Amino acid sequence: MRVGMYYKNSDVRIEEMPIPEIGRDELLVKVMHSGVCGSDVMEWYRIKKAPRVLGHEIAGIIEKAGEDVDKFKTGDRVFVSHHVPCNTCHYCLKGAHTDCDTLHSTNFDPGGFAEYLRVPSLQTDRGTFIIPDDMPLEMGVFIEPLACVVRGQRKVGIDYGDSVLVLGSGISGLLHIALARATGAGRIFATDINQTRLDSAKQYGADFVFDARDDLANRIKESNDGRLADVVIICTGAAKAHEQALECAERAGSILIFGVASPSEIWKFPVFDFWYKGLKMVSTYAGAPKDIEQAIELIRTGRMDISSMITHRLPLDEIQKGFDLVAEAEDSIKVVIEPHLAKSS
Repeated sequence: MRVGMYYKNSDVRIEEMPIPEIGRDELLVKVMHSGVCGSDVMEWYRIKKAPRVLGHEIAGIIEKAGEDVDKFKTGDRVFVSHHVPCNTCHYCLKGAHTDCDTLHSTNFDPGGFAEYLRVPSLQTDRGTFIIPDDMPLEMGVFIEPLACVVRGQRKVGIDYGDSVLVLGSGISGLLHIALARATGAGRIFATDINQTRLDSAKQYGADFVFDARDDLANRIKESNDGRLADVVIICTGAAKAHEQALECAERAGSILIFGVASPSEIWKFPVFDFWYKGLKMVSTYAGAPKDIEQAIELIRTGRMDISSMITHRLPLDEIQKGFDLVAEAEDSIKVVIEPHLAKSS
């Protein structure tokens, strides 16, 4: 089978690998759609384990089920989570499933940018989800990123009518905007330095959009009855955005660190301002099974109409173009690789 082998952002090659053999309690999935995640192009993070086949936002069809698998059958349309919790450790028992050591160590074989993947027994047992018949298969690429967003907003807490500021309007920022709009937020503000992304933020639910280089605190006050934002969600790794989050959070407000910075990024933290404002700050990583289930239902029911976020559908042969689009972060929102799509002429 063909795979997209990652060496670095500018070097993703089409290579051949054997179709994985599956065990009695495993699945072989034919990958039909695989989203390119922003984390896939975090070169400082990915290059440490290169070369490898990336891709974790997948939707596919079960090609073969092991003889001991009774929950799924050949032909089922599925989303498979690459990370799954053990459900029995200290972290899982306190509801912190995404801090579980098992979740951080699991994956599928070889990755979503391949024509087929093997689903290990643990993911077969608790990380494979049927995609409902009334949900387009390609929408499965949103399940994993939306589950992460669902978990983040649950952790930070958005009350009905809260004003929300989203710093960064890439795909994760847009999903945060759309979810906040769907679940009852009040005024929603969004920032970016790219006008196309600001236009998209308006499309998916932002009431006001600002250039991230503006005097954000004053711009928000002017549009929010003299108050700052009740909830600030950071969807970029830029240290400046973290500083803006504290400047733009209202007293008794909350901040969610969703975007991740490289380890070399240092944030100068104004402890007094944080204390004086009585702020809450939380971080989030990945999504747990209950977040995945909620994400599927949000997509299936149309509470979040996000299908138009897919801006590019590319065959596996054009995976380098897909990585370039996401890394450049200019004219794309969600780039989807379709391993069985014929190469364009």
